[in-house]
Amino acid sequence: MEEIRINPIGVVKTPVDDISSMPAVGENAVIELKEEYVPALQRIEENSHIWIICWFNRSERDVLQTMPHIMEPEPVKFGVFALRCNKRPNPVAITLVSLDRVEGNRLYVTGLDAVEGTPVLDIKPYYEQDSIFSPLTPYIKPKDEPVRRSLMHKLALRHHGEDSAALETGLRICLTAETHLGHLLNPAVTVSVTGSRELADVIQGITRARLANPPRFTFCEADTDKVIFTRNEKVLKFSVKKRFSLEELQGLPDEEVFTVTEEPGASRL
Repeated sequence: MEEIRINPIGVVKTPVDDISSMPAVGENAVIELKEEYVPALQRIEENSHIWIICWFNRSERDVLQTMPHIMEPEPVKFGVFALRCNKRPNPVAITLVSLDRVEGNRLYVTGLDAVEGTPVLDIKPYYEQDSIFSPLTPYIKPKDEPVRRSLMHKLALRHHGEDSAALETGLRICLTAETHLGHLLNPAVTVSVTGSRELADVIQGITRARLANPPRFTFCEADTDKVIFTRNEKVLKFSVKKRFSLEELQGLPDEEVFTVTEEPGASRL
């Protein structure tokens, strides 16, 4: 097979220098390009998101199967081609990041999971056609609550577009629902929302539930917020006590934000 030679176009600049310290949702970083590639950036600032393709030069390259380090509680082995782990025969990494701004040969991005000094191989814009709204994926539940929250927050923020009281409320509801029901993207999980459009938007973004094919999501606008999750014969009902401000939510435990009841049988709002 013909040998492939790749020359890096730039390097990652970030405060994170240790692979084990990288947050699950990535970090703020700067992509510093070689000066000769600056013309290739023309009009890139018209994109809100871009793909960064890196070479994880510190990774092990002789690993074919591994277990996700964030998984709980029973370890399950995956082939590395079924994961996004950094250990693989050719450690090519692709990460979708927010493009914050461009200054000369430097791209300021949010959400990059590459450590300081990682070689950058290529940059591609994110296209609308890249989106798969309700994909089927294995359930890899993080063992640490902060990691669970940060990954779910990332889903909510990408769909809803801004941090808000509705996002915080919906995030808390979905974290509780996942604890009781498991993978919220499972086709067997349905969700019904009555309340604000903002709350419905957040919960749909996290659960990736569609109105059809399969029908997993229903919504009815109302002045009070209620959410019902069902999976097989299990039903979880959430009633939000009131619409708090984001500042108020910061100091409140879940039980002061909503009530939740679990009951058997199918139910709809």
